[in-house]
Amino acid sequence: MRSADEQQYVEYVTARLPELRRLAGSLCKDAHRADDVVQAAITKLYVHWHKATNADNLDAYVRMIVVRTFLNERRLGWSRVRLTDQPIDFPASTGREVETRLVVAAALDRIPPRTRAVLVLRFLYDLPVRDVAGTLGCSENAVKGQTARGLTLLRRLLGDRLDIEPELRKEQSR
Repeated sequence: MRSADEQQYVEYVTARLPELRRLAGSLCKDAHRADDVVQAAITKLYVHWHKATNADNLDAYVRMIVVRTFLNERRLGWSRVRLTDQPIDFPASTGREVETRLVVAAALDRIPPRTRAVLVLRFLYDLPVRDVAGTLGCSENAVKGQTARGLTLLRRLLGDRLDIEPELRKEQSR
């Protein structure tokens, strides 16, 4: 890679790293695994930087790399290895919002990775169906179906623990 291209790559990654870590963290639910996903994704980005700079939307292109890296990583057997049998210590709840976030995060962790990616991109990143389909490399109907199945599964997992049904119904109708 030419030094000018490399400088451009370094500037881009430096500026976007917090957002990429946030996306990977939302998908992985584990900061260490999220860092691994981001590292693999930015390595792929480095290798394909010339192609990436020709993309219509560089941010969407990089987001697609992160999501696909996460999904590919989940297919490997080592991703299910746990190094401890102790539950993860979550910070103490200081209010309803924190409790809600923790309960929803735990429920999302039980949803299949591709469905979780759809829900995170649709509702956390507020991307339209078209953009999610482009990121995941599937049809808009597939995204809509995954969204419906994911929300149904979330409702079943959450049960009566949270009063978020009106919010989910509103989000699903988008």
